[in-house]
Amino acid sequence: MVRLDPHIVRRDFPIFERRIGDKPLIYLDSAATSQKPLQVLSAVHDFYSNHNANVLRSMNTLSSEATELYEESRRKIASFIGAREDETVFTRGTTDSLNVLANSLAEKHLAKGDRVVTSILEHHSNLMPWRREVRARGGELVVVRADKDWRADIARIGEELEKGAKIVAIVHVSNVLGTTNDIKEIARKAHRHGALVVVDSAQGVPHLPVDVKELDADFLAFSGHKALGPTGIGVLYGKRELLHSLPPWQLGGGMVRSVTLDDEVIEDPPYKYEAGTPHICGVIGLAAAVDYLGSIGMDSVRKHEEDLVRYALDLFQGGDVEVYGPRDTERVCGIVSFNLRGVHPHDLSHFLDRDGIMIRAGHHCAQPLVNSLGVMAVARASFYVYNSTEDLDALRSSLGRAREALS
Repeated sequence: MVRLDPHIVRRDFPIFERRIGDKPLIYLDSAATSQKPLQVLSAVHDFYSNHNANVLRSMNTLSSEATELYEESRRKIASFIGAREDETVFTRGTTDSLNVLANSLAEKHLAKGDRVVTSILEHHSNLMPWRREVRARGGELVVVRADKDWRADIARIGEELEKGAKIVAIVHVSNVLGTTNDIKEIARKAHRHGALVVVDSAQGVPHLPVDVKELDADFLAFSGHKALGPTGIGVLYGKRELLHSLPPWQLGGGMVRSVTLDDEVIEDPPYKYEAGTPHICGVIGLAAAVDYLGSIGMDSVRKHEEDLVRYALDLFQGGDVEVYGPRDTERVCGIVSFNLRGVHPHDLSHFLDRDGIMIRAGHHCAQPLVNSLGVMAVARASFYVYNSTEDLDALRSSLGRAREALS
């Protein structure tokens, strides 16, 4: 494993050339969206400049080139997560993936009285769609609490599976606390009871080595924009046999082989689930992003973030910064949520912004989790390949000034 040098990595990101007022930009909000390297920007620019055409339709030169780029991108993205190409469906993002999947799975697998298990750690995108579907069918959504290390309580999940739960919808990495669930063990328990496992890996795939076959998840979703790629593009992995068994969630061009006035013949996955013109440049940009991450090495990405989190926790030790989640348990993703005592996190975010430091404040689309911490909102600093310990030193200094100015 080669050690990641963020000072070298930053050279690939044009946005870090700009300043906020008279301060250099310090971006600590990658859990919301990541910045984009030149390699991604160039791939998108090249497509629109030299190859722009629709894919999988026309026989002309541009369309053939665009189709080749599109399908090669699918191969790269599938390989990045250890999937087959026909198991790799393009969507608009994690939220889109989880919504259409919840509806499709509920239609086929849920009936009155059936249970779906999820956790207090979930992003709203992996809570609300399941709640809507079980309500519509007279089922039950069971929300398990976190254990002492702020991971989903696997023992409780096991108990619900013993009672006959049909689906476990679980987050891979908490977008508030950075804690990581043991997906492999959850899948083992679920499959022993004949249940399906759906994983929200929006904060997992961008930061950890992920092999869907090793995890044995039935479905897994992530977003391109959190993994150095463009916005508006996401990936839904599904086991081949399951994708073949589900109904398509949209109808139209590109997902049918033939149509008559009385019937139609649907394409096989992944095209079965990709009606209409896809986000072609988004797919190509995401392929460039996974190429970039692959050149760094996902083990190196993970180690770099572990080091930054450890450094941040040491910086905040014993002061007036209250950190949420475990301090003495390994966190493998670069997320630290905190509050400066006596200062509202929204006020703190505005103050830090004047120092050129970008964080996020609020409930982070995980309101039940944040409320369970005993607060209404938290400040969140989230790190990626372009962040350094100097960024965290600047954050600590700015927090000191904020305490004097705001408390």
